[in-house]
Amino acid sequence: MRLGTVRILGLVSDTHDSGIALLRNGHPELVIEEERLSRRKHTTRFPECALKAAFSDRGIGLADVEAITIPWDIAKLRRTFAAAVLRRFPASLDLLRPAARPTQRDGILVLNHRITNNLRRHFGTRKLPQIINVGHHDSHAAAFFVSPFEDATILVMDGYGDDASTSVYTGKGNRLERHWQTGIFNSLGMVYTFLTRYLGFGGFAEEGKVMALAAMGGPEFVERFRKLIHLDDDGRYRIDMSYFDYDAHAMLKPFKQKFFDTFGPARLPGEPLEQRHLDIAFALQAVTEEAILHIAHHLERRFPSRNLVITGGVALNCVANGRVARDTNYQNVWVPPVASDTGAPLGATLWHHHQTLGHPRDFVLDRVSYGLEYGPEAIEAALRARGLRFEHLPGADMQHRIAADLAAGRIVGWFQGRFEMGPRALGNRSLLADPRRADMKDALNQRIKSREGFRPFAPAVLVEEASRFFELDGPDPFMTKAPRVREEMRHLIPAAVHVDGTARVQTIERNANPRYYDLIKTFGELTGVPVLINTSFNEREPIVARPEEAIDCFLRTDLDILALGDFYCADRGQMKAAGKAPFAASQVRDLVAAAPNKA
Repeated sequence: MRLGTVRILGLVSDTHDSGIALLRNGHPELVIEEERLSRRKHTTRFPECALKAAFSDRGIGLADVEAITIPWDIAKLRRTFAAAVLRRFPASLDLLRPAARPTQRDGILVLNHRITNNLRRHFGTRKLPQIINVGHHDSHAAAFFVSPFEDATILVMDGYGDDASTSVYTGKGNRLERHWQTGIFNSLGMVYTFLTRYLGFGGFAEEGKVMALAAMGGPEFVERFRKLIHLDDDGRYRIDMSYFDYDAHAMLKPFKQKFFDTFGPARLPGEPLEQRHLDIAFALQAVTEEAILHIAHHLERRFPSRNLVITGGVALNCVANGRVARDTNYQNVWVPPVASDTGAPLGATLWHHHQTLGHPRDFVLDRVSYGLEYGPEAIEAALRARGLRFEHLPGADMQHRIAADLAAGRIVGWFQGRFEMGPRALGNRSLLADPRRADMKDALNQRIKSREGFRPFAPAVLVEEASRFFELDGPDPFMTKAPRVREEMRHLIPAAVHVDGTARVQTIERNANPRYYDLIKTFGELTGVPVLINTSFNEREPIVARPEEAIDCFLRTDLDILALGDFYCADRGQMKAAGKAPFAASQVRDLVAAAPNKA
């Protein structure tokens, strides 16, 4: 079916998390990360799969697009890059080597030319809409335009942009104004990424592992780490570059010998984790939180708005976000679900639509499902192609069956509607489990996720029940903060509580996702606990997008149940042998009828 006129196409290519966004009259219509369809995590490739899904598969063309926005100001980036090379020449020639910048394809400084050629090849035409470069931090800050606030202070923090690593804006109505920024190497995000690599993880995109690991450490290295990040009286910070060499060598040699003399040798991937590693992770997280709080306290004194938007890749640090919400005087702290570069294509379109063209705002982002949807015919065909037996369970029948399965300790693959944008599954491509079982975290990590056992899982809770279980003052539908679990409730949801007593919470409102809400509500009626464990539906791969990927994940892991739309599948011979046969409909009705009404 032909859609209405698409006004702006946002596009990321040749840097990590390539993808697209379509904005129509200020409303997001489609947001797709290329990795979901290409199945290459954090791919830098031109988003051919996403463009095909957005255009060819939906019967629209470039004639429907008024402009194409790219979330990089290439002219500004060239000046920044040239200054960086000159500053420490000739050592800084390492910055020109592709291995120093593994999250970028070679040729980002001619990005417009590369994108133009790829668009012409993809669409088979030389005539393209106008291509507009939007500043990288401007694109992040533009999340304000879909926030619930008429005015706000906006704090952008990431690894680096075209001219900054941290920047501050104020927003009112359809206008944003930048007030200050730090240079690209004065970067909390870079420090966190390089320390992640130092601790034996993959560096980029694995910072969340260090955030989880930090909760297991102690304060041994905190004072030493405070010397790396100086907090200035004007609310800013300075990275002490006597410890670091990434401003000349980037990934090739991020640390100077002084760093190793202070903290010891790096952990190699696969080596055992020692207490020293846990304590360094603790220090990194603690001092990062201190720096972010230092900035936030200064901003609340300088700017009048009581609303704060935090965005950029560093805003994925949900523990720090929780501290800001708890320890500042801001009435509201909002973090978009696509705070990292997964949201840059959308942000660039929003900046152009509101800031450049001056259109008023009339949209608030309250959900994340702007990906593709696969109908019952596609789901049934995928199940039949793999020879799986299944049942068709519409409406409440599916809710009751899945709730009963979860209450019995089964792990469910929940595949519904359009897939989410951003790095987190929030109820449409999720693995769900019972938080009341203390062993469920280990079961998920070992049986399905194939990941480190220290990593926690997030609870999803009905919004009206959230404050009963968590020290949370308002809704958090995007899982962006990690508040403390109320002490008197921890015994009820042990699988959802991290070792430091926190949990990365997602609150669920019915109008945003009725099917997901109703499932949690039914589980609560059955067990007295209206909370589920929610983690992304994948196994060391991008989150599943299509029915085929969900089924393949089911078949190669020890996942118990598949719920694909209205199709229920438990086609595993070993389930009956283990005494885990799926419930019959009459058993489900009996369980629900006998369920308690409250915890």
